[in-house]
Amino acid sequence: MPAITLDSLLSLEKYSKERQAWKDKLIPHKRARTVHVGDHVTLIFEDELTIRYQIQEMLRIEKTFEETGIRDELDAYNPLVPDGNNFKATMMIEYGDPEERALALRKLIGVEDRVWVRADGFDKVFAIADEDLDRENAEKTSAVHFLRFELTPAMIAALKSGAALAVGVDHANYRFELPEVAPETQAALVKDLQ
Repeated sequence: MPAITLDSLLSLEKYSKERQAWKDKLIPHKRARTVHVGDHVTLIFEDELTIRYQIQEMLRIEKTFEETGIRDELDAYNPLVPDGNNFKATMMIEYGDPEERALALRKLIGVEDRVWVRADGFDKVFAIADEDLDRENAEKTSAVHFLRFELTPAMIAALKSGAALAVGVDHANYRFELPEVAPETQAALVKDLQ
């Protein structure tokens, strides 16, 4: 999958004019790529469009127009685009009450390594988490993690042929299995695979 390049980004001015159209396109796109794994874990499976939007938004918010700053954003976000052999996802641990969230994050240390995907007929593939930096310490985990799920060619072929995709979490303090993602989600994710 091609990386997002400096030349392929919109200028701040052009993006500002087209921003609402981008949002209108991205909302249903992202909805189809979102999986709720139980009540408190959400995975947003990223792709070139979701990451391109994130880069454009960051450049807009930070008013970055110099090439070095733009390249820094590209270097930070391009690794989150799937490369054809994997799924990449942003994982969010969500609790509405701040005290409940703080307690949960203490109990969920290591949860990011226990998230999995499974093509029907194959073993679970556990996430490779937070490759850019560690997002937990001895006291708590972070509420946001970045995950990569590496798939074998046989798994990819099975998913492309319609094998069900399951998603789950196997952590001592949080267990949930979604036996099959929604058809529109599977269709969106299969497009990430070569």
